[in-house]
Amino acid sequence: RARAAIATGCALAIALLAACDRPELAPALAITAVPAAAVRAEPIAPIPLTLALDARKVALGRKLFHEPLLSRDRTISCASCHSLALGGTDRLHRSIGIGNATGAINAPTVLNSGLNFRQFWDGRADTLENQIDGPMQAPDEMGATWDEVLARLLEETAYAAAFKEIYADGVQRQHVKETIAEFERSLLTPNSRFDRHLRGEPNALTAEELAGYAKFKNYGCISCHQGVNVGGNMFQRMGVIRDYFAERGNLTKADNGRFNVTGDEADRFFFKVPSLRNVALTSPYFHDGSAATLREAVS
Repeated sequence: RARAAIATGCALAIALLAACDRPELAPALAITAVPAAAVRAEPIAPIPLTLALDARKVALGRKLFHEPLLSRDRTISCASCHSLALGGTDRLHRSIGIGNATGAINAPTVLNSGLNFRQFWDGRADTLENQIDGPMQAPDEMGATWDEVLARLLEETAYAAAFKEIYADGVQRQHVKETIAEFERSLLTPNSRFDRHLRGEPNALTAEELAGYAKFKNYGCISCHQGVNVGGNMFQRMGVIRDYFAERGNLTKADNGRFNVTGDEADRFFFKVPSLRNVALTSPYFHDGSAATLREAVS
């Protein structure tokens, strides 16, 4: 009964973090300062209301994010696995790439990904720009090469002109990466009821939600899920209390986590702590997609 009560309380707390009235996904192009006194002393910080971005790069990046020309067989785009209509994910256990290939790991959300300190579950990319190389060239994802992608974009008059308007040297690998990354940085979901609570707005959360948030902090969830993205700012071992992988069985290479990047045995089973922003929209949960619901994830 005690375990069930904890799971219920934590699930409620996690769900409230996703309580966005209508998250604005349009690019924000100015910085608005929030007085420090208006933000409560909390381990979680509100998402910035606005962000300084280049509108031209955001617009071009949006087109490229939805562009199947970036995949080898012209069938898969970034949005195929990171649908903005599905919380920035595909809600699949494993993503499906070209030729119906099944990926090795669950696709994380692209929403608020610019707030993460590293990209990918194993943190192998330090920036959004560097992250783009992975899925575009992975055989079981988009399976393309930069040579063929750049050649295709040059053949498209609209793309060639759009790049030339922003960059003097036109279509280049780094420019493609930069514009997609700029668009991804625009995918903030600010001003949720939870953020308004953090900024001191009275009655932004219900009494039940406030009780859930208190449990979230008291039970220690906050140890790994804090900061502006409620996670995404550290690595942690999957299975701190119990041996998660021994209980689940069927170990895969992806389960090694950070070890696959560093080769350091101390990093085995360590993963980037995922953000809990909009988490109610991004099931199934964990790198292996093993938890179908928030209640299962908490347990």
